[in-house]
This record gives sequence, C-alpha cells and structure tokens, in this order.
Amino acid sequence: MIDIPDELIARYEGTAGRAFVAALPARAERFLDRWGLRLDGPSMYGRCALVLPVLRVGDGSRAVLKLQDVDDETAGEPVALRAWDGDGAVRLLEADDETGTLLLERLDAGRHLADLPDTREATLVVARLLARLTAAEPPAGLRRLGDVAPRLGERAAAALPSHPDPAERRLLADCAAALAEVVGEPGDRLLHWDLHFENVLASDRAPWLAIDPKPLVGDPGFDLFPALWNRFDAGEVRWRFDAMADVLGLDRARARAWTLARVLQNAVWTIEGGGRLGEEQLEIARQLLS
Repeated sequence: MIDIPDELIARYEGTAGRAFVAALPARAERFLDRWGLRLDGPSMYGRCALVLPVLRVGDGSRAVLKLQDVDDETAGEPVALRAWDGDGAVRLLEADDETGTLLLERLDAGRHLADLPDTREATLVVARLLARLTAAEPPAGLRRLGDVAPRLGERAAAALPSHPDPAERRLLADCAAALAEVVGEPGDRLLHWDLHFENVLASDRAPWLAIDPKPLVGDPGFDLFPALWNRFDAGEVRWRFDAMADVLGLDRARARAWTLARVLQNAVWTIEGGGRLGEEQLEIARQLLS
C-alpha cells in the first residue's frame, strides 16, 4: 500500500488536484515495477510531491522515488539535474518526462541545512552550492530569465496601480525601476531558482547537496533571494546578501537589482491573487534600496 500523507493531499485542490492525488498509488506501483524498486520506509512529501524511499532490487542501493505533477517549473528539473550530474545537487538516476516522475539518490532527510543553528554558516553553504551550480553549462530547453523578466515588468505595470497602500506601491515601483535597469542583460547561467536552507540536505558523499530545483537560465543574482527570506532575520539581510555576492563574485548593483526583481515577482503574484503582501519580503527590498 502507498501511503499519501494528509498534508500533501490538502495541498491539491479542485478537480485536477484531486485527480492527481487519486492517481498517485497506481503511478507509484507502475514505476516501482518499471525501475525495479521496492519500498523501504514510510512516505515523505515535499511542497508538491510524494517521495517514497526505495531500494533498487538489482544492487540494493538506496534511492527515492519522487512523484509530482508536471508544470513549467518541474519540467526542467531532470534537465538541470542531468547537467549538474551530482556536482552540488542530488544525483538523478532515472526520469520519466511525460509524468515528471524521478528516481533520485537518497540523501539524509533527517539533516536539513535549515536545522543548522548558525544561519551565517548556512548562508555560506548556500552560496558555495550556488557557485558550483551556476558554473554548469546551461542545457537547451529550459525557461529563460530573458523571457520571464520582460513579462514581469509588464505584469507589474498592470498590477501596481491597483495596490491600495501608497508606501508599498512606491517601494514596489522602485523594485520595478531596478528591474528595468537590468532587464536587457538577463544572463546565461544555469540557476536553481529556489535554493534556500530547506532545499539543502546532507549526504554521505558530500556535506550538503541541493534538491528541488526549479531551473531557469539567467543571472546568478536572481538566485540570492530565497536565502534572504528563508529563516528571515532583518538584522542579517545585508550580511547575507554581501556574503553570497562575495562568494559568487557578483557585481553588487546587478545582484541587488535582480534580488529586487524577485521581491517584485512575488508581490505581483500576491496582488494578482488578491492576497496581502509579506512584510518580510518588503523589508528585504527596503534594506537593499536604502
């Protein structure tokens, strides 16, 4: 029997979401058989994926079977993981592009970088991983910041006038102005897009490895924001930003502009969805603009 955690079920709403969850047991059985696997522990879950610890019957090696829906973000995950080939990231063993199902090496799910007490040390771990990941040659077929950024500018221009808070509106207008300064030079490196402390696990073959990329080809400055927001500490924003920029050898002004673009991106999504802007993200923008 394939156990699907209630917390994962709750994240899938609507007809399509319920259909995805209902199909998970059959999909799991299909790939257990196809790739010669057997279950090796209780089910786990990520933000939107069912993760099953497994053993490969052929050699007894440990792995995890990741079952997820396919969208613009998850479609690129196996492409990026093949490019990294385990250098700074979890190693991909098998992939089915049609369903988004992945077989990955098993890392230590009990040791997250998020549990490291020293957030400065954790920030440097993220920075060093980003330096390795962005050094890889980006493969063809991935989303590109050169396409995303101009559309973000257009959506911001449409969304910001309706935002009721004038101070927040001015702050986001400054973020949009920063984006406009760099939108013509979007960069060409392979980005993780979502590398924060909870997306880094310990491993037997390396101290820390990145998981769950949402890959994008663009400027490495666009990859700094998650580690500024995760385990947010207003007093550490500038230190984290400077430390990561130093490790990656980034131009400060460009990295600042692309980080402000990430704040703008999240804000536009929130405004379009009728939600309330997050104070922590706004504070990141205030500090980088000050």
